[in-house]
Amino acid sequence: MIETKFMMRALIDFFSGFPPEVATFILSMLPFTEKVSLAIGVAAFHLNGLEAMVIVTVGNMVPIFLILALAEKFHVWISKNSGFFGKAWAKTIVHAQQNFAKYQKYELWGLFIFMSLPIPINGGITGALIAFILGMPAKKAWPYLFAGVVVSNLITLAVTVGLAKVF
Repeated sequence: MIETKFMMRALIDFFSGFPPEVATFILSMLPFTEKVSLAIGVAAFHLNGLEAMVIVTVGNMVPIFLILALAEKFHVWISKNSGFFGKAWAKTIVHAQQNFAKYQKYELWGLFIFMSLPIPINGGITGALIAFILGMPAKKAWPYLFAGVVVSNLITLAVTVGLAKVF
């Protein structure tokens, strides 16, 4: 717990030299801060809740868009051009697909529910990678990922604003 507090304080101190909107936007794109960036934007950088929500939602969608747009191309390229690493990569993807096969039946709604939970690990980057691994077309996965990000951010905003009023 102490290490987490120290890390959060260090992040806030580092980004305090940036305009609050830019700092919040950058934090929302990073895998280890995407789920807390909204709380940081509101509580530490004193952004308006709605403004922070929009900034974080757009920031969350940037890596999702990049992964959905580039994952298949990267997969094909790495499989063809990287010898041993390419073979290891392909084997890892097949293994992940086999492990995720039991969740295939939930498809897009399962992805939406997964994304809607505002807990660490199941952020936009993870959701986009799951969509890729399960072979979901990007055009079909995109709206569910976006809706999941919005719901997750609404829950986070409600908790953040509620806690800010209590303390």
